[in-house]
Amino acid sequence: MPLKLYTIAPERPFLAILARGLLAMSGSDALALSRITVLLPTRRAARSLRDAFLRTNPGGKEPGTPLLLPRMRPIGDLDSDELALAEGIGDSGDLSIPPTIPELRRRLLLTQLVQKWGRRGRRDPLLPGQAAALAGSLARLLDTVASEGASFARLRDLAPPDLAEHWEIVCEFLEILPKAWPAILAAEGALDPSDRRNRLLARQAAIWQRTPPRDPIVAAGLTGGIPAMTDLIRVVASLESGTVILHGLDRRCGASEWEAIEQDEAHPQYLIAGLLRSLELAPADVRDWPAQSLRDGGSPRARRLRLVGEAMRPAPTTDAWRDLPECSADTLDGVSRYDCAGAHEEALTIALLLRRKLETPGATAALVTPDRELARRVAAELARWGIAIDDTAGLPLNRTPPGVFLRLVLDLAASELAPVPLLAALKHPLAAGGLAPAAFRDLTRRLEQAIRGPRPAPGFAGLRDAVAGKNDERLQAFIGRLRACLGALPDLLAADAAPLDRLATAHIEAAERLAATDDETGADRLWREAAGETAARFYNELIDAAGDFPPLPGRHYPALYETLAVGAVVRSLYGRHPRLAIWGLVEARLQQADLVVLGGLDEGIWPGPAAHDPWMSRQMRREFKIAVPERAIGIAAHDFVQAIAAPEAALTRAARKEGVPTVPSRWLLRLDTVLRAVGLADALGPDPAIQAAVDGLDAAQYEPLPPAAPRPPLAARPRRLSVTQIETWLGDPYAIYARHILQLKALDELDADPGRADLGICIHAALAEFVRRFPRGLPEDPQAELLAIARRHFATVLSRPGAWAFWWPRFERIVDWLVMEETAHRATTVESFSERDGRLTLSGFPGGSFELTAKADRIDRLGSGAFLLIDYKTGALPKKATIRDGFAPQLPLEAAILRDGGFGEVTGTPAALEYWKLGGRAPAGRRCPIDDGKPAMLVERVLAKLRALIARFDDPETPYLAVPAATRRPRFSDYEHLERVGRGEVEEW
Repeated sequence: MPLKLYTIAPERPFLAILARGLLAMSGSDALALSRITVLLPTRRAARSLRDAFLRTNPGGKEPGTPLLLPRMRPIGDLDSDELALAEGIGDSGDLSIPPTIPELRRRLLLTQLVQKWGRRGRRDPLLPGQAAALAGSLARLLDTVASEGASFARLRDLAPPDLAEHWEIVCEFLEILPKAWPAILAAEGALDPSDRRNRLLARQAAIWQRTPPRDPIVAAGLTGGIPAMTDLIRVVASLESGTVILHGLDRRCGASEWEAIEQDEAHPQYLIAGLLRSLELAPADVRDWPAQSLRDGGSPRARRLRLVGEAMRPAPTTDAWRDLPECSADTLDGVSRYDCAGAHEEALTIALLLRRKLETPGATAALVTPDRELARRVAAELARWGIAIDDTAGLPLNRTPPGVFLRLVLDLAASELAPVPLLAALKHPLAAGGLAPAAFRDLTRRLEQAIRGPRPAPGFAGLRDAVAGKNDERLQAFIGRLRACLGALPDLLAADAAPLDRLATAHIEAAERLAATDDETGADRLWREAAGETAARFYNELIDAAGDFPPLPGRHYPALYETLAVGAVVRSLYGRHPRLAIWGLVEARLQQADLVVLGGLDEGIWPGPAAHDPWMSRQMRREFKIAVPERAIGIAAHDFVQAIAAPEAALTRAARKEGVPTVPSRWLLRLDTVLRAVGLADALGPDPAIQAAVDGLDAAQYEPLPPAAPRPPLAARPRRLSVTQIETWLGDPYAIYARHILQLKALDELDADPGRADLGICIHAALAEFVRRFPRGLPEDPQAELLAIARRHFATVLSRPGAWAFWWPRFERIVDWLVMEETAHRATTVESFSERDGRLTLSGFPGGSFELTAKADRIDRLGSGAFLLIDYKTGALPKKATIRDGFAPQLPLEAAILRDGGFGEVTGTPAALEYWKLGGRAPAGRRCPIDDGKPAMLVERVLAKLRALIARFDDPETPYLAVPAATRRPRFSDYEHLERVGRGEVEEW
């Protein structure tokens, strides 16, 4: 009996045509349709076929008329009873097939196998997270071997002695699968998923061969590639009641081209060619479905698909492109292409295309892409317009609110309350700790202010010490609440050995307690909606699977958890847009929309890279009888061809991603070549309206604002500044505006490493105390005394290894130089004063008097009665020209305060001004006079400049510009992000 194979052309909506044909097959019998069994590749295809029946008009009735639908079975996702289709299954007692082993249970069992192998004496033991990652790769290899019908019996033949030694190690490692894994599965009473699917398919094929069904069996959209599925398709095609319907068979290929396709695993027709070869059929033997349908080979879409088919030719036959005839311009009707500048522009373009399609009543549109990041960007762009769209390929659990929160809680406990993980967890929207969310946020902000700066000591004791100086009982109580929320989790993570199920349970309990509010339990908040249900299911399976997992050091649990959780995916069960969709490549198969956007057409994305196999080379995979990586490229090529067959198709790509140029997809390059060959080189381009809309939105969204130039009223302008702030005022007036008028103060960094500023503070504090304790003479051992004082001031930073290794030796060299210098200097000094506060009032301005303040590092009374002003510098010294021009006014202004009695009893004539450079390198220090012993003229010049500055800013029309002169731009500014000034955008006064 001839095999009954049909195909539906790519330009025709597969599921809609299938539904119409099945309705025609059932005729006028209302019950006939329900007796048909349809085998489909995926669950989504089964759901979409149901929708296609609802949209179809059977017998002239209204759409949506109730129907008894056929039985639809997705044989790519088999449940225990999904192939129990024929009568008499229980005739033989040996047909019982064990259930599938739960995936997490399989991963953990394989992880134990890998760890046992890794403990062998000549190898370093593998950490649980590393073993779990290898176990995941082994699980994929098990599924591949089972799907392809290969056998591990030939494993040793893959690595002959003349190969590199590491292949011998790989084969030795892989032998744990045939030697140990079958016995483990037998003890579990379960099967690998692919093995069980093969057995179910083989059993069903045997049943139908033994007892052919009387009711129709239709295999639709299946392309083979799996031996067991190919055997089932052959059986269905041979049944008197059986029908096989292929998707998108290209029957225009000649015999030589078809032979080349059979050898080219990256070709979109490769799997179909393999199926036809196994069935001993040629493309011409396959008819159209329904049988009476006629192909319209002259339509623009049909001609478009012929061009795409030409672009997909196997490489050995591409010389045929030279002989292609010219095509008319309408061949590309409905197709547009967008080469976007970057990922943002691509997402915006796609969002506009989808949004515009909504303006056509009843029209549908979909984005098809393997790029999950692009899918999320498009969904975010549509959400800005109030359009909710669902990514049917799913969202990784670790990108959902409960998944992120669970990870943050684990990081918080594992890091021993380090500031960044602590605040990341406490600021998550799910965190409430049993309080009202608003109260919890307020306490979290207060805790953040208390712990900014260097990292507190580890654990809750260190956290309590960090806030002890705040005298805030509410913060202490808050820390106690956090400790109660985490419960046993920190102790288990610090333990040398802890059961995996106990660690997972403690993790869940801590997350639930931290998620609770004052009126809602943590479980109610954490496990709600699709993401929460997926997370709860994952943890339930993990705890069930981990019962016999050997105890592990608690510090290894986070890496193991991360590895196991990476495959969990959340799919929304409701809330999908009725006319818009985002499909992954698997979800898009057999489906069609009025507009299909093919997004992410860059090499390495669509198609993806030919994945590197850690276990076998390409040649080894061929010898082992399993698919090489190019097989996946061929499947992706088939998805591309089916998607571009939509009534309207838009091809998009990003020229750069993350600042790196991208390469167009190989299919775009091939298509460009074919279009040039047929005289359509410039015919494929963007829709001008969409391009203009993208450019307009970008211009409106990213139009830069002018540099900040605030003009506050005179009453708001400061009347009191320090001598160091005068230097800031001269170089960056906006910083004065932000700090003293807006009252904006930069926060300390979280978990900050000590920087050069901290080094300077410690050195200044140590020298100030030394001078206060010994103002007139040096102690017997000045070096030991100064080092002892410095250790107290350096104590907070020397706990950091970097500070101890680099800063302290540098300071010791500074001390050596200081002791030598002080010994000589004190011979001419009567008394030294350290960190003296001073002030000077200047009057005669429109805004009233102005007060200048200072804290002098050191003032020495010399034997002559005059004074020497000293400023310690641990950083760069100002240039002499800068000092002379009055743009480094600190020491001259301190001299003015000293001269006018602003330092209290320390009053007199400044004889000299010096910087003491304390760098710690060679030389460790040096004295730098700045006035050649004549400070009076410099002081007057700087005072005059200050008076002019005050008078200028007493004019309400004078703006506080950000960096009024490029040559005086400060090296650091806490307010640079507010100033809106680029490096070349400086307004000169």
